[in-house]
Amino acid sequence: MPNNKLKNIPPLPSLINQLLSTPSISCTSVDIDQGNKPVIDLLANWFESIGFRCEIQALEHDKNKANLIATLGQGNNGLVLAGHTDTVPIDEDLWQVDPFKVTEKDNRFYGLGSCDMKSFFAVIIEALKTIDLDKIKQPLIILATADEETSMSGAKAIARDAKQLGLNNARYAVIGEPTNMRPIRMHKGMLMEAIQLTGQAGHSSDPALGNNALEAMIKVMNELLRWREELQSQYHNPLFEIPVPTMNFGHIHGGDNPNRICGSCELQIDIRPLPGMKLADLRTEMQRRLKKVLQNTGIQLKTIPLSDGFDAMYTDKNSEIVRLAEKLTGADSEIVAFGTEAPYYNSIGLETIVMGPGSIQQAHQPNEYIETKVLNPAVDIIRQLIRHYCF
Repeated sequence: MPNNKLKNIPPLPSLINQLLSTPSISCTSVDIDQGNKPVIDLLANWFESIGFRCEIQALEHDKNKANLIATLGQGNNGLVLAGHTDTVPIDEDLWQVDPFKVTEKDNRFYGLGSCDMKSFFAVIIEALKTIDLDKIKQPLIILATADEETSMSGAKAIARDAKQLGLNNARYAVIGEPTNMRPIRMHKGMLMEAIQLTGQAGHSSDPALGNNALEAMIKVMNELLRWREELQSQYHNPLFEIPVPTMNFGHIHGGDNPNRICGSCELQIDIRPLPGMKLADLRTEMQRRLKKVLQNTGIQLKTIPLSDGFDAMYTDKNSEIVRLAEKLTGADSEIVAFGTEAPYYNSIGLETIVMGPGSIQQAHQPNEYIETKVLNPAVDIIRQLIRHYCF
């Protein structure tokens, strides 16, 4: 039975166009960074008009950024449909279409966020159009977050306040990142760290005049390589294409001139942990090892997180949400390399999968698009999930 409250909601292409026409770029550069509040307000107006209770959670660090928690129904066994409302920055010179509106051609909707991932919210609303919302018993909760593309501060705030926001009334979550509607149940985490060493500069003609931070960094790098070997022998998951945790030395800079003893040196590394490896434990162990290797050298050590990072995602293959998604899509659950907000929802007790329309290959690309043919099948699967968990 169609929901009469939705009769004034625009058709799917118009929903997507309105979302794309409301820019919400998030970036680590303050000159480019934008708020997502206008997108949150747009979504809140739509969901309130069809009977959802909407709470807007302002983020403490920026008044122009917020999360939306839209809830319909009562109970303690409900479904969360989640996604982020921000997009990556763009280089407009590389776009052949206007990134801030839908351009329909070649059976595709082009525009920034069309694939990653504003269209998912339009898919949810389209699915609700043919559902009798008066029959919803268990809660249906829509989460729309800020800053997934940078700090994940939106998902962190939701996880922190989960009980207050009513998320203890849900048991399952689907994050609509573009996966070609194939259920994803695992991905690696990410940790990026700067290791700063401070020694003493001096004239290169006499090593006793200083304390070479660059030479000390060799000790650090050798210790990190030993640690990497230990981690890769200790942790192994053959389901991943790269079945071991990785550690990359991505950037190094030290000193200023060949005739000066290097007074300071910085190395930046990237670690991609497997499920079961916690970022806090990795940081603690790294600091322990580096302090030990630098003991009695006179070199000062400082480690600085380059981002908060995120833990790996893991949802058991035999969990109900995974089995149901595999049945509805006809596809086996998969493991991917890219990261999502899923670990934050797992951390509050939600059985979580990542599954949405579109291909990750189109995300973060000039002339981003989503194929129109994938939208209606996605609507149908989301509709079936709602009926299964909320009726």
